Amino acid sequence: MPYTYLGPAYRIESERLVIRCYNPKDALHLQKAIQESLEHLRPWMPWVRDEPEELKVKIERLRLFRADFDLSKNYVYGVFDPNETELVGGTGLHPRVGLNAFEIGYWIHVNHINKGYATEISAALTKVAFEVENVKRVEIHCDPDNIKSAAIPKKLGYVYEATLRGRTETIEGVPSDSMIWLILREEYLKSPAAKAKIVAYDVFGNLIIS
Repeated sequence: MPYTYLGPAYRIESERLVIRCYNPKDALHLQKAIQESLEHLRPWMPWVRDEPEELKVKIERLRLFRADFDLSKNYVYGVFDPNETELVGGTGLHPRVGLNAFEIGYWIHVNHINKGYATEISAALTKVAFEVENVKRVEIHCDPDNIKSAAIPKKLGYVYEATLRGRTETIEGVPSDSMIWLILREEYLKSPAAKAKIVAYDVFGNLIIS
């Protein structure tokens, strides 16, 4: 049976979270979450060098995220509590690692660390990448010193591939290493990520994964 594309997944519901495409009106939630988490994010997320940003800058950023999402250029998601009143973190399926592949990125609000949310998010996006986007591989990159982040792909059945030296930068602009974790389609089918309990919906609200 030929593969029929039903995506992209604009909304994903995991067991405890709502992972969805950003709208510009989410700018207040995003601004608040980042400001509250700056010191937590600073060692690992070079993009916080631009913080704090004015609200109008956040609105424009989310407009760009939404435009790229609609054009299937880059899928950046906000992660919300079930009532969508608080931003728990951010994530995305990023096509910056080659053809038929995505890199999953994630960050968590400082008030929600150590709850297993990053693992839950990564499992959900891994499932969407393979079952909706039909890619051949998915990668997760992290700083080798970020022990908690490195534990996440390992839990989900990813395989450690390499540590690339000096491929990224710290917030101070100092070169830093990047640990690469990878999972292939045939590995995914037997992985814990394949068992993730999620539902996903397209732009019309039609169910595409259950």
